[in-house]
Amino acid sequence: MNRQLIVTAVLMLVLGAGLGYLLASKPEPEIQEPPRAVMPDVKQPLFYRSPMNPAVTSPVPAKDDMGMDYVPVYAEGNAGADETAGSVKIDAVTVQNMGVRTATAKKTLLSQTVRAVGRVAYDEERIIRLHPKTEGWIETLRVDKTGERVKKDEDLLSIYSPQLVATQQEYILALNNLKVLEKSPIEDIRHGAEELVNSARERLKLLDVPAHQLHDLTHSQNVRKSLHIHTPTDGIVMQIGAREGQYVTPETELYMIADLSKVWVYADIYEYELPWVKVGDPVEMQLAGVPGRIFHGHLAFIYPYAEAKTRTIKVRLVFDNAELLLKPELFAQVTIYAGKQVDALVIPSEAVIRSGAKSQVFVVRGAGKFEPRLITTGLASNDEIAVLEGLKEGEEVVTSAQFLIDSESKLREATAKMMEPSTPQQPEPSRLIMEQGEHQHD
Repeated sequence: MNRQLIVTAVLMLVLGAGLGYLLASKPEPEIQEPPRAVMPDVKQPLFYRSPMNPAVTSPVPAKDDMGMDYVPVYAEGNAGADETAGSVKIDAVTVQNMGVRTATAKKTLLSQTVRAVGRVAYDEERIIRLHPKTEGWIETLRVDKTGERVKKDEDLLSIYSPQLVATQQEYILALNNLKVLEKSPIEDIRHGAEELVNSARERLKLLDVPAHQLHDLTHSQNVRKSLHIHTPTDGIVMQIGAREGQYVTPETELYMIADLSKVWVYADIYEYELPWVKVGDPVEMQLAGVPGRIFHGHLAFIYPYAEAKTRTIKVRLVFDNAELLLKPELFAQVTIYAGKQVDALVIPSEAVIRSGAKSQVFVVRGAGKFEPRLITTGLASNDEIAVLEGLKEGEEVVTSAQFLIDSESKLREATAKMMEPSTPQQPEPSRLIMEQGEHQHD
């Protein structure tokens, strides 16, 4: 049994030595190293900024209070030397996602329509207030109701005045004296008699004696007890200040008569509308009391002051009123077609970004490139605004999402300022001399 084990062991040793020799005689395969990857140039960030507050930056990697990593900010490698500070370049996909819309600056006719509420009033230049020229008593009041329409030279009332009677008597005596002395050979006497008649006649005219009464008095020489007062113009009786039998003086207002063939309309406009309107602008007016009718007039006067409470400026409009449809104290809707500006360079009002006293737009400089531009604006009308300086005709401006572009522009501009080398401040000459003196004393 032991002999068999020894033989088996010897055979296994021989077999193992043969296999080892065969394996050792085979050539070993060459081990190939894997290809080395070419490492691209790694851009170094300029600084790091907070993802929640872009205004907070750090020169080294950091985390905010919420544990979020600061975002690295890199320099633009293809920024042109001629680009304005704050210029933004956005890829086409982002531009589409932001909903960026643009409009072209163009020259056009800029006009404005001013709408306001008006109030119909009397034409102050067509109001007549009648007063007697002498004291007396009213005998007959022929027009005794307000609102009545009177015509020119219509008889209004008759008044008894002792002074008027005495003046008529003087006039008759002067006429009789003239008849006696008109054949006198002395020229001074004839001339004196004529002057006396003319003087008495002039006093009667100054007392508002009508021409027909003066004519009758001259030919009939009959003294009239009462004087007739006539209306000097067509109009509406607005007030009556005396009644029959009442004693009146020159201070008494007998009638107030208003000529309503033309009326004034007062309207209030706001301060921003004031630069548009001017005297002579055409005006249209509509009243609830006269539906379907449009009245045409013009702007006659702009008052030189503003109302303290409403901060508005009053304007006066003039309208013809031959049909007497425009009644004083009615309210109306007024439309003023204000002056026009021809060949004004305009852009949509929504394109302007206002920051304090400055106005800015973003001008399209190419595909995805936007440049901030300061402009000077003028009048605005119908969602359009005039540009006085800063833009040229044909330039394209951003009208939507410009606030997103503006925030990115501010960050780019801040980045550019941080990249500028800082210049050490030179000490003032006086301070330098003082420091040198201190060193010498030391």
